[in-house]
Amino acid sequence: MAILKIARMGHPVLREAAAPIQDPTAPEIQRLIADMAETLADSGGVGLAAPQVHVPLRLLLFHVPASRSGTGQAMRLRALINPVLTPLSDEKVTGWEGCLSVPGLRAAVPRFAKIRLTALNADGAAVDEVLEGFPARVLQHEADHLDGRLYPSRVEDFSAFGFNEELERHPVELL
Repeated sequence: MAILKIARMGHPVLREAAAPIQDPTAPEIQRLIADMAETLADSGGVGLAAPQVHVPLRLLLFHVPASRSGTGQAMRLRALINPVLTPLSDEKVTGWEGCLSVPGLRAAVPRFAKIRLTALNADGAAVDEVLEGFPARVLQHEADHLDGRLYPSRVEDFSAFGFNEELERHPVELL
């Protein structure tokens, strides 16, 4: 396994739609999943998409710590291949987001409150579930990477966008 270099905002790999994965069980995909898992653990983040490690494929990894789940239950690390997210209503919730590809910054970003996820897991088995709260936010954020989009493009109120240190010193209350 290896810790991979994370692409930063401005790199072309982050602006392009990623290609579907044909064989989730292929050795090179399994190796990429393992390397991305090690990279994510090293970074301290909760999600990572393949384009963020310079690989333009529709693969993302995420986990949710118990402290951020809203239920007190952690969600273990999962790999999702060729994910499709479908909003289940027009309701959106605004929350804080940061990104490993946009280091040192965060912003208030509106996301759909409840989504349906369809994908394949690392074994190639079908995934079909409904998510809401922080897990839904993380998945929407990571899926945006697969479409060549970064969270700053979703910011509606730039008074709630800034450097982490400044926002810690001068908090912005979300409406």
